[in-house]
Amino acid sequence: MRRVKRHQAGEVNSLWFWYKTVNPLKVVLNFIVIYIARFIPHLPLKNSLYRIIGMKVGKNVSVGLMAMFDIFFPELIEIGDNTIIGYNSTVLAHEYMVKEWGKGKVVIGNDVTIGANVTILAGVVIGDGATVSACSLVNRDVPENSFVGGIPIKPLK
Repeated sequence: MRRVKRHQAGEVNSLWFWYKTVNPLKVVLNFIVIYIARFIPHLPLKNSLYRIIGMKVGKNVSVGLMAMFDIFFPELIEIGDNTIIGYNSTVLAHEYMVKEWGKGKVVIGNDVTIGANVTILAGVVIGDGATVSACSLVNRDVPENSFVGGIPIKPLK
């Protein structure tokens, strides 16, 4: 289950009116900070930058090179202690569609391992101790201490 609050769009697709859903200056600042952090190898500095834009980042979090976080609503992303997010992964807290748009909090628990090139959609909770294999689409909640993978995710042995 995904926890996404949905809003109706006008006559054209909702992405045409993104600036009505979030302050454009905030988006520019978020983009600059997230883009810079994508290339910084120093993890404490990277985590501090994420906290500046409102993300909740726990202790000893490791975010891999080129990871991308939601530029519209980074404050809806929470990462627990001792978690690893792999290279080039994407964490989204919003979705714009033709007739509606939505946003939802993403909670990644403690001691979670997210493989490379994983996409996590809005409104998802990943439980403590879970592992998500590389190149997966997380479109629903992941139970604690589970191992999931695939497009979309399913339990793996």
